[in-house]
Amino acid sequence: MRHPVGDPQPEGDDPATDALRQTSDQEWPWIQLESSNQKKVSDAVKISEVRSLVQLRKPEPDRIERTLRRCVTIEDLQHAAWRRWPRSVRGYVEGGADGEVSLARNRAAYEALGLVPSPLRDVTEVDLRTSILGGDSTLPFALAPTGYTRMMHPDGESAVARAARDAGVPYTMSTMATTRLENVAGEVGGDLWFQLYVWRDRGLVRDLLERAKASGYRALMLTVDTPVTGLRVRDVHNGFTIPPQLSASTVLDMARHPMWCARLLVGPAITFANFAPEVGRSPEGLMEFAAKQFDPSVTWEDLAWIRGLWQGPLMVKGLVSAQDAARAVEVGVDAVVLSNHGGRQLDQVVVPLQMLPAVRDQVGDKIEVYVDSGIRRGSDIAIALALGADAVLVGRPYLYGLGAAGERGVAASISMLGDELRRAMTLMGVTSVAQLRAEGSALVRSLPSG
Repeated sequence: MRHPVGDPQPEGDDPATDALRQTSDQEWPWIQLESSNQKKVSDAVKISEVRSLVQLRKPEPDRIERTLRRCVTIEDLQHAAWRRWPRSVRGYVEGGADGEVSLARNRAAYEALGLVPSPLRDVTEVDLRTSILGGDSTLPFALAPTGYTRMMHPDGESAVARAARDAGVPYTMSTMATTRLENVAGEVGGDLWFQLYVWRDRGLVRDLLERAKASGYRALMLTVDTPVTGLRVRDVHNGFTIPPQLSASTVLDMARHPMWCARLLVGPAITFANFAPEVGRSPEGLMEFAAKQFDPSVTWEDLAWIRGLWQGPLMVKGLVSAQDAARAVEVGVDAVVLSNHGGRQLDQVVVPLQMLPAVRDQVGDKIEVYVDSGIRRGSDIAIALALGADAVLVGRPYLYGLGAAGERGVAASISMLGDELRRAMTLMGVTSVAQLRAEGSALVRSLPSG
């Protein structure tokens, strides 16, 4: 290293050092080797450090497992199902009546409430078990009745019933099911409820009751909010029918969902399995037949008639007022389900959750009170229980799981809601469903609007 005459040399330099710097690497090979080894050791240390911090996930060959790994919430299952469903099926599951005002209000009612936790309590053990209609349930909710379920996944009601049985919660089989009620009872079992409409054809009603009783269904749910069907605008726009009507736009949309289409084509024909086979061959079609069977003349006397025919637990679904709940007590029902049909019948009807405290005050502990419509999270269940519900019913959440991943998806939806409820109760400072209901008024507050 040369320096101009008169310039000071850098501190620590001397002629020997200068000479060493001018020597080529080839003349000192062991120095180069040592430097190279140090670099390799340094690189090895860095790689080991990275490996300890980052665990690479092995590729998952199972498509369903890949889907479920990405799903943490009910909303995740919803989006996964959307990717698999044609537009008409999405519209059927997600749609409401008319302007869908009730549909939106159902969800908004839960979001307008806040939880008031009570910390500094021992919440080491949180017990979600409860009794529903005299039966033991691992969770304070049942799976609600849904129609056309095999449109969401070819395994349909059987997959839902298996997931409910394995989770230890009740499952309600719909009159409008796409699987025979005897098949679900005989092949799956579990705590099964049967949902019934009072048709114009009272002979058909009596026949369904006798079949449900003979098959071992433990409880009967009578739906009373359908004197006529609501106007499901999305279904009209999408041409949703059973069996599907293949317009040009329907075919194009199905082409975008080949897996759903393939499953539909290779599986048994989708029909209302609890109706006689000749109904499906009628010129008017299944949906038209069902719509004409809804009876606007049904009254409280018909409820009393049903009570006389069914000796097991009986609940009425579709009431929202305290006065009607009190009258149901007089008829002899065992429970009421406060429901606006998920916003799918009368639009702009009151939200069941908002009517819950008044209904509970009216009926006291004479009957059990359940609520549905708008529940998407475990914290929603906590709110409903705190406001007086004995249990809740969920519908769309498990349909999302079914559409996303079949039976395993339904199981995942049940598990998600249970885990979220357990976490919410732990953070709220309560350790049982009974405690949550007892302290309810202190745990929930209305939030300021805006």
